Amino acid sequence: MTEPTGTASTGTESTGIESTGTASTGTASTGTASAMAGSPGPRPAATSPGRALVITASNRAAAGVYTDRGGPILVEGLAAMGFVVDGPRVVRDGEPVAEALRAAVADGYDVVLTTGGTGLTPTDRTPEATRPVLDAEIPGLAEAIRSYGLAHGVATAVLSRGLAGMAGRTIVVNLPGSSGGCRDGIAVLTGVLPHAVEQARGGDHPQA
Repeated sequence: MTEPTGTASTGTESTGIESTGTASTGTASTGTASAMAGSPGPRPAATSPGRALVITASNRAAAGVYTDRGGPILVEGLAAMGFVVDGPRVVRDGEPVAEALRAAVADGYDVVLTTGGTGLTPTDRTPEATRPVLDAEIPGLAEAIRSYGLAHGVATAVLSRGLAGMAGRTIVVNLPGSSGGCRDGIAVLTGVLPHAVEQARGGDHPQA
């Protein structure tokens, strides 16, 4: 079973060990010392909506036999929104995903996007790794991402089990491993993510 959501790509298989890390302030880039060491990147500028991390869950990418295609798309999309971005960090699915999420929350990231492991195969365990980390779910956001794919002709978008929610003040969103699914996710998140971060910090709703 491939990852279900995406306009033009198949999904990645979940699970792997941490293998890469990048940091970006505007475009996707390759690994930096802070990301490789697991330390948080630079603080965002006053005009930035915050700090973001991308985590890729993939057996094959972690083993070095598959090139992570979804993670760099998410890095680029978050940077285009103005976030200071670290990653992609490639980890095995299951407990390594949960460990990476907990570390990201402890490091104070405002946003964590995961890619991979949201489908129906036995190794697709990202939602199971994510749910215990969350304090509250944001079901409308996850459904909006699935609906976007469906509306753009991807019938299998409805099979994605990705979650969205909050862990402390960190917003976590699971996206499919396919490059198309990641683009769909960015298309939806671009309109709401900076405001969601502001609200998570205690900001008010925009005035009509």
